[in-house]
Amino acid sequence: MNLPEQGLTADEILARLDVMRADDVPTHGGKTYAYVYDSGLDGLDELAARAHRLFQSANGLDPTVFPSIATLENSVVGMVAGLLGGSAGTAGTVTSGGTESCILSVKTAREHWLSAHPDGGRPAVVLPETAHPAFHKGAYLLGVDVVTVAVDPATFRVRPDDVAAAIDAHTAMVVVSAPSYAHGVIDPVGEVAALAARHGVLCHVDACIGGMLLPYLRRLGVPLPPVGIDVPGVTSLSVDLHKYAYATKGTSVLLFQDAQLRRHSYYAFAGWPGYPVVNSTLQSTKSAGPLAAAWAVLHSVGEQGYLELARRTRTATEQIASGVDSIEGLRVLVPPDSSLVSVVGDADVDVLVVADEMRERGWYVQPQLAFKDMPRNIHLTVTAASLGRVEPLLRDLAASVAAARDLPPAAVDPELAVLAGSLDPDTLGPEQMDAVLQAAGFAGGSALPTRMAPVLALLEALPSALQERLLQEVIGRVFTAVPSVGFEPTLDGV
Repeated sequence: MNLPEQGLTADEILARLDVMRADDVPTHGGKTYAYVYDSGLDGLDELAARAHRLFQSANGLDPTVFPSIATLENSVVGMVAGLLGGSAGTAGTVTSGGTESCILSVKTAREHWLSAHPDGGRPAVVLPETAHPAFHKGAYLLGVDVVTVAVDPATFRVRPDDVAAAIDAHTAMVVVSAPSYAHGVIDPVGEVAALAARHGVLCHVDACIGGMLLPYLRRLGVPLPPVGIDVPGVTSLSVDLHKYAYATKGTSVLLFQDAQLRRHSYYAFAGWPGYPVVNSTLQSTKSAGPLAAAWAVLHSVGEQGYLELARRTRTATEQIASGVDSIEGLRVLVPPDSSLVSVVGDADVDVLVVADEMRERGWYVQPQLAFKDMPRNIHLTVTAASLGRVEPLLRDLAASVAAARDLPPAAVDPELAVLAGSLDPDTLGPEQMDAVLQAAGFAGGSALPTRMAPVLALLEALPSALQERLLQEVIGRVFTAVPSVGFEPTLDGV
C-alpha cells in the first residue's frame, strides 16, 4: 500500500481498524477457546492499556537509561518467583512470550553444557513428543540436537524411565510440561527433575500455561503435584503472564535457579565502535509497555483475585469436561489436570468438521491433527470468562456434532495422499505447490477456505516435512502485500 497523500484523522484511522477487526474471532466473552485469555473482569484491559501507554516509549534496551524498567521487571519477577517457590537466590527475566522464554532456556542449556565441554561437540535437549514446538525452534536456531521421547499412550505424560534412557553425554537439558498444551496433562516434574540432577543435566519446566494457575488450584484443593522452581532438580521454569495472569500479550517470565545460570541466557557484544550491547532477551530495542501493563494487572488482581479466577476457571473446566462426556459421539480424551480440555469423537463423528460447525455458530475451538497413535481432537483453553458460557457452548457443540454426522468426514483421496506424500518438500516447485493447495481447498490468492477441515485432513495425511513446507507456503500467501498501483487507501479499500 502507498502512504496516504495526506495524513488521516484519528477517527478515520480508528474506523478503519474497526473494519479490519470485523472478521476476527472475539477476544472477550468466553467464545474463543484458543489464543486468548479472558478474565471477565471489568476494567482490567483498560487499566493495562493505560499502563502500557505510560511506558510504551520507554526502551527496554538499556535499563541504566530507563531505571523504571529495572524496577518494574524486578518487581514482576519477584512476584512470580514468590508464587512458584522462589528463594533469595532465584533470578529471572521478563521476555516477550513463552516462545522466547523457551528459546532462552535452550540457549542457557547450550552455553552451560559448552562451558563444561570445552572440547566441543553438539549439545542436545531431551523433549517429550508433547513438548511445545518452541523448544524445537530454539534448538533449530541455536544448533542444538533434539532427542524426542514418546509419552505414555494412555496418560499422554512422559515416563521418567524413558527420559533416563534418552540421556547421554551430550544431553544439556531435559524438558517437562506443566501442563502440555495438546492434552492438558502435567508431566512427572519431580521424578524427571530428580533423574536430571543425578545425571548432572539441567531440567526446564514449561509452565507457560500453568505457572499462574496451578499454584492457585492447589490452594483450592485440586490434587496437583508441585511444579515450581523449588522442586529439587528444576533449574529453570517459564510462565506466561499473558495467559492466566490475564496481562497484555507480550509478557512471560523465565525463572532460573540462580543468577549464575541466568548469565548463560544473556548476550553481550563489544566488538564494534558503537555502544556496548548487552541483551537479557532475544530482542534488543523493545517497548516497556507490555511489562508495565503486566505489573499493573498483577497488582490490580492480587492474590485473592487470582484465587477466585482460578476457581472460576476450574469450575468451568469441570463443567465442560462433564458436559462433553454427556454428548453422544464425543468424549474427553484424558481428564484435564488444570484448564485445557482435549475432545475426541467416535468413529462417526469427525471433530475437524465439528470445529468448522462451531465456527459457523460463532465459537472458535481449536482442531488438532492426529499424531502417531494420538487421535485428532478439539482443544479447548478454558478461562475464567468461560464460566458463564458453558451451557450455550455445550448446546452448540451438540448441534455441531449432529450437523457433522450429516456431512462427509474430512477425508483425503488416497491417490492424492500417495502422490502428495511422494513429493520432495525441498524441491517442490510453484506449479506443484499450487496443485497441492488447490486440492486442499485453496482457490488462490491470500483468502483462506471458509471450512478448514479438508485442508487439515490433507495436512494430517502428509509427512511432517511436507506439512511444514505447505504451512510455510500458506502463511506466505496470507502475508501478501496489496499492489500499490492505483490503490487509494479508502475505507472500502480496507
